[in-house]
Amino acid sequence: MPTQKVLRGGIDLGGTKIEAIIVDSRQRVLGSSRRPTPTTGGPQDVADQMAHALSEAATAAGVKSAELIGVGVGSPGSIDPDKGTVTSARNLPDWEGAFGLAAALRTALKTEVYLGNDVAVATNAEFRLGVGKEYKTLLGVFWGTGVGGGLVLNGKLWHGRGGAGEIGHMVVKLGGRRCPCGRVGCMEAYAGRAALEAQARKEADKGTKTHLFKIMEERGRTRLTSAVWWHALDREDKLATKLIDAAVEALGAGIASASNLLDPDAIVIGGGLGVRFGEPYVQRIRDAMLPHLFEDQNPVPVKLVALGDLGGALGAALLVSDARR
Repeated sequence: MPTQKVLRGGIDLGGTKIEAIIVDSRQRVLGSSRRPTPTTGGPQDVADQMAHALSEAATAAGVKSAELIGVGVGSPGSIDPDKGTVTSARNLPDWEGAFGLAAALRTALKTEVYLGNDVAVATNAEFRLGVGKEYKTLLGVFWGTGVGGGLVLNGKLWHGRGGAGEIGHMVVKLGGRRCPCGRVGCMEAYAGRAALEAQARKEADKGTKTHLFKIMEERGRTRLTSAVWWHALDREDKLATKLIDAAVEALGAGIASASNLLDPDAIVIGGGLGVRFGEPYVQRIRDAMLPHLFEDQNPVPVKLVALGDLGGALGAALLVSDARR
């Protein structure tokens, strides 16, 4: 067992789950915990659940959270790492304004806390540890509760003025569906899990038959998780199939447009839905991109993430070692 001095924590805050891990200097996972993301309350309730998950992971690794050299957090929303705040994490309960997430976790865990954007840190993990290691420029697309993007340009994460990578809010249809962000026609409005659930409920309320909500209840869930969508597709549910088909087409158009602008060395697909649906759906996204690609004779490689569900937490843990260099 490595000494406690080299151990770091990583927390991936998602729309449906919180993944916490403890890693050593070789990025080996020594302890982990997964908890559901709260659906009610507010930012402090989410922070409390995150602290519980990290403490459970530390116990599994045989240490206390206070003995870690730090904890990194990948969070949705607008991140200010200097102030330690997260603003407008709209896929989380009642999180419109700024909340001091770093301070709340520091108080609970008794160690230093470093914040980063959830998709940016997951993309960085794939670039440094996963399928993106052989490339210099990488576009990460994470298909989950929303649709997030991360950019590595010439070997470095690109943050822009703080909002780079918001690929889910590229417009794929003028005057289209309303997105959870409040705008219309965004890729996320057609492909994000939260938007898909809202559309499914709307159509079910109109009388469209579907197994989605029955499967949700059978699995003891309160939301249409990626597993629920997977099982509905497996049952050849017509509504689920129609909505996921539209999601794939939207992803193809939006990702191809980003590729036309950036011409990256490769694109990686992750996120809860991306990982759950796997390579067959990555291939479908590749096919959906082709009609929109300018370089259609030499299409950009599109790959499934190698780190699976742990990519976000591993990327969060890298924030600690990077900050201490």
